[in-house]
Amino acid sequence: MSPRRDQSEIAGSPLLSRRAVLAAGAALPVLAAGTPAAAATAVTVEPSNVQQTILGFGGMNHTVWISDLTAAQRETAFGNGTGQLGFTVLRIPVHEDRNNWSREVATARRASELGAKVIASPWNPPASMTESFSGGKRLRYNAYGAYAQHLNDFTAFMANNGVPLYGISVQNEPDYAQQWTAWTASEIVRFLRENAGTISTRVIAPESFQYRKAMSDPILNDATALANVDIIGAHLYGTPFADLPYPLFQQKGGGKELWMTEVYYPNSTDSADLWPQALDVGEHIHRALVDGRFQTYVWWYIRRSYGPMREDGQISKRGACMAHFAKWVRPGFSRITATANPQPNVYVSAFKSGARIVIVAVNKNTSAADLAFTIRDTGSATAPTWLTSASANLARSTDVTISNGAFTAQLPARSIRTVVVN
Repeated sequence: MSPRRDQSEIAGSPLLSRRAVLAAGAALPVLAAGTPAAAATAVTVEPSNVQQTILGFGGMNHTVWISDLTAAQRETAFGNGTGQLGFTVLRIPVHEDRNNWSREVATARRASELGAKVIASPWNPPASMTESFSGGKRLRYNAYGAYAQHLNDFTAFMANNGVPLYGISVQNEPDYAQQWTAWTASEIVRFLRENAGTISTRVIAPESFQYRKAMSDPILNDATALANVDIIGAHLYGTPFADLPYPLFQQKGGGKELWMTEVYYPNSTDSADLWPQALDVGEHIHRALVDGRFQTYVWWYIRRSYGPMREDGQISKRGACMAHFAKWVRPGFSRITATANPQPNVYVSAFKSGARIVIVAVNKNTSAADLAFTIRDTGSATAPTWLTSASANLARSTDVTISNGAFTAQLPARSIRTVVVN
């Protein structure tokens, strides 16, 4: 994305109209084990039916367009204690001006120290490598090698400053390049074929702004280009839910990772504390992981009025919805099959690591939802739960008692909760 995201960006940042393309509290008794089973809708969780590996949740820091996170805000973003988001991915820009590289170090280094993966995306190559054409600005064809070295130089700079990059992108949103560098799908394939093999960290491409398969299909269909990319990255601005599945990636992307590297949802105009609208974030994450089979979910600016962290450094309602996943579905967890949509406007996803199972349930209805859970091949246990609703943020809730893998729960209206089964 770009600095056009909202109307409150810093002075001097260009503003675009891309939105035109988009249409801790006390224990609460929210999960009632005594709901009559006959009135409840069945939800089956299948730990043996393993889907994709989850690699993390996080957001963007861009210190040229907005101010850096403070030391306290870094802890809130990447720590996993009470009142913290539990993020495990940080995205930073590859500035075309090397004099700005050092600005990204402090937050990236602390995020890395706290265990986060750090990735980087360029908006523009150095000006000396670009040229104008009828579609705007592009990387000169005879500068591809120099550009690959530019990406390597940034990778080395960050490593020398205590930040080992997990991956680096070829280009942020090459198909929405009104005020940054444009690439066609064939140009990205050419760069991957001829130059990406020299890049010293994982390569991310194409980062289409709307998960347009016309940008990524050519990579998957070219064996040489595919061999030189490690992560298929995508943004989900205005992407219809029906376009989230990617059969070609499932067919040809073996050994590659699938990352959602940027979004804000549903908009950048509402306060992130507006409820129940913030609950849309919970559904969006569910759909990205379940329908899209993404391995990461990465927000745009971490700290913003519409982001997971408010400008005062506190977690917002949107942030709480993200944290219901991020705090308990840690890197290396696997998504497992669960009844994804047991009732209209109710969404359930499940994950496991070893013997631990995490269930995240979203109820967008104006009335409670009664669900009868069965976790296959699971015994008896007492499981803690956490709730976010109109009146609670990541609040510890009533434990549920699981008997031979079964429990029944009444989920409050307009809420999201996480159940952790050990």
